[in-house]
Amino acid sequence: MGTNNMSTPHHAGNPSLEFKVDDKTKQMIIPARHLNIVWGNDTRYWNIPIDEGSAVELNQVCWLEVTGCVEKTSPEKIYEVGFEVSLGADAFGWGSSPLYVMVKRGKDGKFEWTKYSMQDHHQSHDHHISLTAKLMSSSKKQQQHKEDDIHDDIINNNNNNAAADEKIYFGLYEVWSGKWKGGLKIHHAFVHELPATTLTTTTN
Repeated sequence: MGTNNMSTPHHAGNPSLEFKVDDKTKQMIIPARHLNIVWGNDTRYWNIPIDEGSAVELNQVCWLEVTGCVEKTSPEKIYEVGFEVSLGADAFGWGSSPLYVMVKRGKDGKFEWTKYSMQDHHQSHDHHISLTAKLMSSSKKQQQHKEDDIHDDIINNNNNNAAADEKIYFGLYEVWSGKWKGGLKIHHAFVHELPATTLTTTTN
Protein backbone atom coordinates (compact mmCIF):
# COMPACT_ATOMS: atom_id res chain seq x y z
CA MET A 1 0.00 0.00 0.00
CA GLY A 2 1.02 3.66 -0.25
CA THR A 3 3.75 4.86 2.11
CA ASN A 4 4.30 8.18 3.84
CA ASN A 5 8.08 8.48 4.28
CA MET A 6 8.56 11.98 5.65
CA SER A 7 12.26 11.95 4.71
CA THR A 8 11.09 12.85 1.19
CA PRO A 9 8.60 15.54 0.18
CA HIS A 10 7.02 13.13 -2.30
CA HIS A 11 4.33 10.54 -1.55
CA ALA A 12 5.20 7.02 -2.71
CA GLY A 13 2.29 4.88 -3.84
CA ASN A 14 1.92 1.12 -4.17
CA PRO A 15 4.75 -0.17 -6.42
CA SER A 16 3.32 -3.67 -6.92
CA LEU A 17 -0.22 -3.27 -8.25
CA GLU A 18 -1.45 -6.14 -10.43
CA PHE A 19 -4.30 -5.83 -12.90
CA LYS A 20 -7.41 -7.31 -11.28
CA VAL A 21 -10.92 -6.38 -12.35
CA ASP A 22 -13.64 -5.81 -9.78
CA ASP A 23 -16.67 -7.97 -10.60
CA LYS A 24 -19.08 -5.15 -9.80
CA THR A 25 -17.44 -2.21 -11.57
CA LYS A 26 -15.77 -4.26 -14.36
CA GLN A 27 -12.58 -2.27 -13.85
CA MET A 28 -9.61 -2.04 -11.53
CA ILE A 29 -10.04 0.73 -8.95
CA ILE A 30 -6.84 2.21 -7.50
CA PRO A 31 -7.26 4.24 -4.29
CA ALA A 32 -5.79 7.71 -4.63
CA ARG A 33 -3.29 7.20 -1.80
CA HIS A 34 -1.81 4.25 -3.75
CA LEU A 35 -0.58 6.69 -6.41
CA ASN A 36 2.78 8.49 -6.50
CA ILE A 37 2.28 12.18 -5.82
CA VAL A 38 5.03 14.76 -6.28
CA TRP A 39 5.09 17.01 -3.17
CA GLY A 40 2.44 14.74 -1.64
CA ASN A 41 4.12 14.54 1.78
CA ASP A 42 4.11 18.32 2.19
CA THR A 43 0.81 19.45 3.70
CA ARG A 44 1.29 22.93 2.23
CA TYR A 45 0.56 21.33 -1.13
CA TRP A 46 -1.47 18.14 -0.62
CA ASN A 47 -3.70 16.41 1.92
CA ILE A 48 -3.25 12.62 1.77
CA PRO A 49 -5.86 10.80 3.91
CA ILE A 50 -5.13 7.53 5.71
CA ASP A 51 -8.50 6.15 4.64
CA GLU A 52 -8.14 4.36 1.30
CA GLY A 53 -11.67 5.33 0.29
CA SER A 54 -11.07 9.06 0.62
CA ALA A 55 -9.87 11.49 -2.02
CA VAL A 56 -6.48 13.16 -1.94
CA GLU A 57 -6.84 16.94 -2.05
CA LEU A 58 -4.61 19.45 -3.77
CA ASN A 59 -4.08 22.62 -1.76
CA GLN A 60 -1.74 24.34 -4.21
CA VAL A 61 1.10 23.41 -6.56
CA CYS A 62 2.69 24.72 -9.71
CA TRP A 63 3.98 21.22 -10.62
CA LEU A 64 1.20 18.64 -10.65
CA GLU A 65 2.39 15.07 -11.23
CA VAL A 66 0.41 12.04 -10.03
CA THR A 67 1.49 8.67 -11.40
CA GLY A 68 1.00 4.94 -11.04
CA CYS A 69 1.75 1.63 -12.72
CA VAL A 70 -0.06 -1.67 -13.07
CA GLU A 71 1.58 -5.02 -13.78
CA LYS A 72 0.31 -8.19 -15.48
CA THR A 73 -1.62 -6.60 -18.33
CA SER A 74 -1.69 -8.15 -21.79
CA PRO A 75 0.29 -6.37 -24.54
CA GLU A 76 -2.33 -7.55 -27.05
CA LYS A 77 -5.25 -5.90 -25.25
CA ILE A 78 -6.53 -2.32 -25.43
CA TYR A 79 -6.78 -0.53 -22.08
CA GLU A 80 -8.26 2.68 -20.82
CA VAL A 81 -6.79 4.37 -17.77
CA GLY A 82 -8.25 7.32 -15.97
CA PHE A 83 -8.66 9.47 -12.90
CA GLU A 84 -11.92 10.29 -11.14
CA VAL A 85 -11.58 13.92 -10.05
CA SER A 86 -13.62 16.90 -8.90
CA LEU A 87 -13.04 20.59 -8.21
CA GLY A 88 -13.86 22.12 -4.83
CA ALA A 89 -15.59 25.45 -4.31
CA ASP A 90 -12.17 27.01 -3.61
CA ALA A 91 -10.57 25.70 -6.82
CA PHE A 92 -8.32 28.18 -8.62
CA GLY A 93 -5.79 28.46 -11.42
CA TRP A 94 -7.40 26.09 -13.94
CA GLY A 95 -8.40 28.63 -16.58
CA SER A 96 -5.18 28.27 -18.56
CA SER A 97 -3.85 25.06 -17.02
CA PRO A 98 -5.16 22.00 -18.87
CA LEU A 99 -4.65 18.54 -17.41
CA TYR A 100 -3.04 15.72 -19.36
CA VAL A 101 -3.70 12.02 -18.82
CA MET A 102 -0.75 10.03 -20.19
CA VAL A 103 -0.23 6.28 -20.56
CA LYS A 104 2.44 4.00 -22.03
CA ARG A 105 3.48 0.36 -22.02
CA GLY A 106 6.86 -0.26 -20.42
CA LYS A 107 9.46 2.32 -19.38
CA ASP A 108 10.74 2.62 -22.95
CA GLY A 109 7.25 2.97 -24.44
CA LYS A 110 5.88 6.04 -26.15
CA PHE A 111 3.24 8.02 -24.27
CA GLU A 112 -0.30 8.31 -25.58
CA TRP A 113 -2.17 11.21 -24.06
CA THR A 114 -5.41 13.13 -23.81
CA LYS A 115 -5.72 16.81 -22.92
CA TYR A 116 -8.55 18.16 -20.74
CA SER A 117 -9.60 21.73 -20.04
CA MET A 118 -10.87 22.13 -16.49
CA GLN A 119 -12.27 25.56 -17.33
CA ASP A 120 -15.51 23.88 -18.46
CA HIS A 121 -15.96 22.29 -15.03
CA HIS A 122 -14.91 25.20 -12.85
CA GLN A 123 -18.47 26.00 -11.77
CA SER A 124 -19.42 22.34 -11.16
CA HIS A 125 -18.25 22.11 -7.58
CA ASP A 126 -17.69 18.52 -6.36
CA HIS A 127 -19.12 17.10 -9.60
CA HIS A 128 -17.11 13.98 -10.44
CA ILE A 129 -15.25 14.03 -13.77
CA SER A 130 -13.57 11.04 -15.44
CA LEU A 131 -10.33 11.97 -17.22
CA THR A 132 -9.13 9.09 -19.42
CA ALA A 133 -6.59 8.02 -22.02
CA LYS A 134 -6.46 4.86 -24.14
CA LEU A 135 -3.53 2.52 -24.74
CA MET A 136 -3.51 0.63 -28.04
CA SER A 137 -2.46 -3.01 -28.27
CA SER A 138 1.19 -3.62 -29.13
CA SER A 139 0.34 -5.16 -32.50
CA LYS A 140 -1.69 -2.08 -33.46
CA LYS A 141 1.14 0.25 -32.44
CA GLN A 142 3.70 -1.80 -34.39
CA GLN A 143 1.50 -1.61 -37.47
CA GLN A 144 1.29 2.15 -37.01
CA HIS A 145 5.08 2.36 -36.80
CA LYS A 146 5.40 0.47 -40.09
CA GLU A 147 2.96 2.83 -41.75
CA ASP A 148 4.99 5.77 -40.46
CA ASP A 149 8.10 4.20 -42.07
CA ILE A 150 10.27 4.14 -38.93
CA HIS A 151 13.69 2.57 -39.64
CA ASP A 152 15.89 3.71 -36.76
CA ASP A 153 17.26 0.52 -35.13
CA ILE A 154 17.53 2.02 -31.63
CA ILE A 155 13.95 3.28 -31.72
CA ASN A 156 12.72 -0.06 -33.04
CA ASN A 157 14.58 -2.02 -30.35
CA ASN A 158 13.14 0.15 -27.60
CA ASN A 159 9.66 -0.16 -29.09
CA ASN A 160 9.97 -3.95 -29.30
CA ASN A 161 11.03 -4.20 -25.65
CA ALA A 162 8.16 -1.98 -24.55
CA ALA A 163 5.67 -3.88 -26.72
CA ALA A 164 6.26 -7.09 -24.76
CA ASP A 165 6.17 -5.40 -21.35
CA GLU A 166 3.22 -6.34 -19.11
CA LYS A 167 3.45 -3.13 -17.10
CA ILE A 168 1.39 -0.01 -17.86
CA TYR A 169 2.64 3.39 -16.67
CA PHE A 170 0.16 6.25 -16.41
CA GLY A 171 -0.17 9.68 -14.90
CA LEU A 172 -2.04 12.94 -14.47
CA TYR A 173 0.07 15.99 -15.28
CA GLU A 174 0.11 19.78 -15.38
CA VAL A 175 3.76 20.76 -15.27
CA TRP A 176 4.10 23.09 -18.25
CA SER A 177 2.26 26.30 -17.41
CA GLY A 178 4.29 27.12 -14.29
CA LYS A 179 1.13 28.55 -12.71
CA TRP A 180 -0.22 27.80 -9.27
CA LYS A 181 -3.51 25.89 -9.06
CA GLY A 182 -5.48 24.22 -6.29
CA GLY A 183 -8.78 22.79 -5.16
CA LEU A 184 -8.54 19.53 -7.16
CA LYS A 185 -9.66 16.29 -5.55
CA ILE A 186 -8.51 12.93 -6.91
CA HIS A 187 -10.95 10.25 -5.78
CA HIS A 188 -9.28 7.26 -7.42
CA ALA A 189 -7.63 6.01 -10.59
CA PHE A 190 -8.96 3.17 -12.71
CA VAL A 191 -7.88 0.77 -15.44
CA HIS A 192 -10.08 -1.42 -17.59
CA GLU A 193 -9.86 -3.46 -20.74
CA LEU A 194 -11.66 -2.26 -23.87
CA PRO A 195 -13.11 -4.33 -26.73
CA ALA A 196 -10.73 -5.08 -29.56
CA THR A 197 -12.89 -3.00 -31.95
CA THR A 198 -12.36 0.17 -29.89
CA LEU A 199 -10.89 3.00 -31.94
CA THR A 200 -8.08 4.95 -30.33
CA THR A 201 -8.45 8.71 -30.64
CA THR A 202 -5.64 9.92 -28.39
CA THR A 203 -2.79 11.99 -29.78
CA ASN A 204 0.93 11.39 -29.54
